[in-house]
Amino acid sequence: MARFFRYFLNGLLIVAPLTITIWIVVAVIDWLDSMIDLGVPGLGILLMVLLITFVGFIGSFFFVKPLFVVGERLLNKVPLVSIIYSSIKDLFDAFVGDNQKFNKPVMVKMTEASDNFKMGFVTQEDFHSITLDDRVAVYFPHSYNFSGELFIVPRKNVVFLDLPSSDVMKFVVSGGVSKL
Repeated sequence: MARFFRYFLNGLLIVAPLTITIWIVVAVIDWLDSMIDLGVPGLGILLMVLLITFVGFIGSFFFVKPLFVVGERLLNKVPLVSIIYSSIKDLFDAFVGDNQKFNKPVMVKMTEASDNFKMGFVTQEDFHSITLDDRVAVYFPHSYNFSGELFIVPRKNVVFLDLPSSDVMKFVVSGGVSKL
């Protein structure tokens, strides 16, 4: 019976991640496809990809950018919409924009008395405006979650890592299970 249970757990470790990944991917594709339902599976998502690519193409022309700036200013003036829009825009810019923020992986010694380190990403290095010249902002993502915490830590406690940001993010989000 113990051998059966061990085989079952081994099978679970093989099947569960694959099954859950496929389920999430299919659910997201179905959800995106249902946003523009044209009766043919996959056609809605294809149309959406083409439309987003076209908007990106049009947005790359210098004479169209002022229109986007004006539209963004209007969105930033609407009370509740401005909070939602600016937060989502900043999040997307942090990952895929020209000003990516999670590109400086670090290890931070949490206290002087301890040898405990936490991995994160420097998001801001200048705090002259609030007279904290010796501090940097470090974002610490949570493991197995899409959230995290921001700490302002002494610069001397920060060790910059010469590693790809994506590898460090995967390591932290996986709870340290993924290899660096």
